[in-house]
Order: sequence, then structure tokens, then C-alpha cells
Amino acid sequence: MTRTALQKVYLVGLMGAGKTTVGRQLARRINFEFADLDLEVEARTGVRIPLIFELEGEPGFRDRETRLLAELVTREGLVLATGGGVVVRPENRKLLKANGIVVYLNATPAVLYERTRRSNHRPLLNVPNPLEKLQELHDARDPLYREIADIIIDTKPGAVSTIVRQVESELAKCVN
Repeated sequence: MTRTALQKVYLVGLMGAGKTTVGRQLARRINFEFADLDLEVEARTGVRIPLIFELEGEPGFRDRETRLLAELVTREGLVLATGGGVVVRPENRKLLKANGIVVYLNATPAVLYERTRRSNHRPLLNVPNPLEKLQELHDARDPLYREIADIIIDTKPGAVSTIVRQVESELAKCVN
């Protein structure tokens, strides 16, 4: 796969789907830059996302996310791991779909719960029943991820390298 044939890859999916982990390895394999939208928001603001949620609420965070996404989609040779909620705004879905290949990393709420249950930096999961919340988020967002996805990969527990190779194989089909 050459850089001229493939310019941008956007990974979407719920928190815990593996976007950052898969994205880093994929970027290395295809010789692209890697960026994580959530980490970029934190770097630009100088504070962690939970504090942004606390001070500005989810709408304030989503505004920041949308502005940064509009900037990042202009970069060539990029693998971008998006935040799980990036798809809730129609303008974000349009930006992603129009500017690169969108890969949806799908996982069941039970798998997502196992991957995120020890994390304390996911504001939407700071609820009495995080598994129930993940089910609600999956039910609401799965159709939005599918709407913009060029590739859908069902991630199951196992080797990340296997998922990365699967994504790379599917990307090759998209550009040939």
C-alpha cells in the first residue's frame, strides 16, 4: 500500500474498542503519522477530558472536538483515532466520510466493559452501572458508525496485531 493511494485513515468506535492501540500500530506499519483526537484536545487545552466535561459539559467538549477534527482532516498521511462520541454530530460524520477511509472498530458492550472498567478518565462511564451505559451508547452510536464506515472490523479479545493486519488488508482492498 502506498502513501499516494491512501492518505487518511480514521478509526471510529466506542471507548475501549481499540482505536488508539490499533491506530498506533497501523500507522507504524503503513508509515503514517498517528494522532489521537482526545489526546490532541488534552494537549491543546492543557487539561484532561474529565475536567473539560466538568467545567464545560459535554457540549463544550464536543465543540472543541469538532474544531480540532476540522483541522486534523486536512493532514495527509494520517491515522486518526477519534473519540467515541465524535459521530454524534452530523458535521463530524460528514468531515470524516468526505476526507478519508473510515474504519469502524466494533466490539460488544461486554468486551468494552472489560477493557474500560479500570479506567477513571472516561467521564461517560462515571455512572452506577457502566455496562448498562456502554449498552446504551452502543445502541445509539452503532448506526452512526455504520453510516460512515468504509470498513467494519469486529474486534474480539485477542492479539492486537491480528486486528491491525485485518485493518491493513481491508484498507488495501479500498485503494486498489
